[in-house]
Amino acid sequence: MKKIYLKRGKEESLLRFHPWVFSGAIGSFEQDPEEGEVVEVYTSSKEFIATGHFQIGSIMIRVLSFEQESINQAFYEKRLATAYDVRKCIGVVDNPSNNTYRLVHGEGDNLPGLVIDIYGKTAVMQAHSVGMHVDRMVIAKALKQVLGDKVENIFYKSETTLPFKADLGQENGFLLGGSSEDIAIENGLKFHVDWLKGQKTGFFVDQRENRSLLEHYALNRNVLNMFCYTGGFSFYAMRGGAKLVHSVDSSQKAIDLTKANVALNFPDDPRHKAFAEDAFKFLDNMTTPYDLIILDPPAFAKHKDALRNALKGYTRLNQKAFEKIQSGGILFTFSCSQVVTKDNFRTAVFTAAAQAKRSVRILHQLHQPADHPINIFHPEGEYLKGLVLYVE
Repeated sequence: MKKIYLKRGKEESLLRFHPWVFSGAIGSFEQDPEEGEVVEVYTSSKEFIATGHFQIGSIMIRVLSFEQESINQAFYEKRLATAYDVRKCIGVVDNPSNNTYRLVHGEGDNLPGLVIDIYGKTAVMQAHSVGMHVDRMVIAKALKQVLGDKVENIFYKSETTLPFKADLGQENGFLLGGSSEDIAIENGLKFHVDWLKGQKTGFFVDQRENRSLLEHYALNRNVLNMFCYTGGFSFYAMRGGAKLVHSVDSSQKAIDLTKANVALNFPDDPRHKAFAEDAFKFLDNMTTPYDLIILDPPAFAKHKDALRNALKGYTRLNQKAFEKIQSGGILFTFSCSQVVTKDNFRTAVFTAAAQAKRSVRILHQLHQPADHPINIFHPEGEYLKGLVLYVE
């Protein structure tokens, strides 16, 4: 392996087992590595400290191990087996009412740059680093070895998650199998998974437990699901006994998928309607009295430079909801922006409540589920924040 040497004093974060090495910490290269290549990291005094994938950019090395070891199929089998054991421990594996879960969550499973979601017999694999893209076939073989007959298809979906400057020519497609079966089950409810063109890996697995919580608040309520995407919160609300459920998304394709998912679970149910419309425009013009509103927008901030505008966006959106929701209503509101902290988000929502002049109580503070674990040495992995609020 090629060696990379850090500047003096720049090993401190690695000594705390943080899995990233930033470009500003690099002192010198023994030889210039290729993007995606596995390299060894040494201190300025030439002491080994970590092994990881090299990539041009701000995060230059994503650490795979703090030991000197080969990054091969056996390595990936070991990491994947550990990840699988964690999912068995939390009860999402071999569950007859749920065949959908996240098997690998990047740094949270000590595999930075890799995401694997399981939908029945299909695993959808996504690379967020060049190194994981380079290793995709080895990872696929390791995954099959660990899961055996539990996985028959492995779909690779990384066209939009890798740096375009790397010019990798990546394409989405099956690495194993090729099933056209796209229906998965979550807590007994069915949904279509759009592996090819859908967002993320085709479904937002991270809201499973929060959707389940919403079901318990839906009885006899008028529900508005904003930014509905595949309609997950909508059909949970319907199962929970909502009087009516309206789903809104600016994308017609998302609305079509929502309708298909609702039809899978509640065919010809007149309680549901879907609207392809801008969220702010819909909130401005709405006439239906809603007493349960879900705000689950896409990330308003992808990097720190966008944080200020993102917080303004969250404040504006939540203020609209506070102004429109009925007295005694319940608001589920979320941020999936990694750079927005829990305190940032809470401040934005509190500001919105004050500007709307509504009295608000916190009923629940929400986060990502256990199959999206957070590496204790990598607090940046805590990205999903949510609040359930009672509005007088």
